Amino acid sequence: MELNRRTVIAGAAAAGIAATTLGGTAHATGGRKPVKTLFGKLADGTKVYSWSLENGGTRLKVLSWGGVVQSLEIPDRRGRYANVSAGFDNLEDYVAKTPYFGALIGRYGNRIGKGKFTLDGKDYQLSVNDGEQSLHGGTQGFDKRVWDVEPFVKGSDVGLHLYYTSVDGEMGYPGTLRTKVTYTLTRHGEWRIDYEATTDKATVVNLTSHVYFNLAGEGSGTIEDHELQIAASRYTPTDAGLIPTGELAKVAGTPFDFRKAKPIGRDIRVSHPQLVTAKGFDHNWVLDKGITARPEHVATLRDPASGRTMKIATNEPGLQFYSGNFLDGTLTGPSGRTYRQGDALCLETQHFPDSPNKPKFPSTVLRPGQTYRTTTIHTFGC
Repeated sequence: MELNRRTVIAGAAAAGIAATTLGGTAHATGGRKPVKTLFGKLADGTKVYSWSLENGGTRLKVLSWGGVVQSLEIPDRRGRYANVSAGFDNLEDYVAKTPYFGALIGRYGNRIGKGKFTLDGKDYQLSVNDGEQSLHGGTQGFDKRVWDVEPFVKGSDVGLHLYYTSVDGEMGYPGTLRTKVTYTLTRHGEWRIDYEATTDKATVVNLTSHVYFNLAGEGSGTIEDHELQIAASRYTPTDAGLIPTGELAKVAGTPFDFRKAKPIGRDIRVSHPQLVTAKGFDHNWVLDKGITARPEHVATLRDPASGRTMKIATNEPGLQFYSGNFLDGTLTGPSGRTYRQGDALCLETQHFPDSPNKPKFPSTVLRPGQTYRTTTIHTFGC
């Protein structure tokens, strides 16, 4: 019989079961103010801090550099903790090597074709950093900025407010964008992300989180045995540059059909042109629910071996599933183990890639007087 999360956490706390990553014991509740420690210094002497949060049996470490989730610890069915987020144990690797491990992404998550778009009759050229494309905001996106961090305790919730102002013209984007992202751990151990932004000039915005998950634990090996379900009947096929063609293709009868949970590895090596081009899954799923006023459940990830599960709810219309295709064994995580292809995956809630150049896609335009707001909630179980 599989126990529910609250029973496992309470039982682990009572028995004093040791955590596998940070040591210590599991706790049913937290609620303490986040703890700030120095993580490192940039070449110019700027200090980068780590913030540790704990609540409802979930533990989170966040860096002021890029808003990076450096670790995310949750218990398995036996109450044993593991960090389920890929990353590094030092600032130098985050600065020089990271493939966006755990980072906040902006101004525009995912790709914009040839780094160009036209808005209100004016052409804009963005920073290009992925072949001909602009990826995740360009060469110096939000993932490579130091954010101002403000901790909070509100009722039974604990969290961090992160602030960054992107000036007009930064990476080619118009308008000064004032961004606030809130990470919250609830008393039930949910990890909630609330994004907000305002601008003084018409611009495009698509913020997301780029955590690499492995529910078996960081450095434990392949995620191909993880089971994934995505509530989407269509996806957006891409060209050779991984830019959507504009088609909303049906997933039925293809490897992209995750409407019912299945192991990720079941179809990942099928000779499908889209899988060959991307070297695996690296596509946007068109969520059946569309844009909603409140977050709705859209995906579930489960590791059968540990029993850990993660449910994702969002009000966004898309979900980018990336199966870690370009991890090549050259990066080493806190476990001391290297990350190889398929050793972690991303599930990025978002608007669609290249939307500024696809009029039929949901708009990503933000104008003065408007406030960009979107929410994603991760609920963990075992």
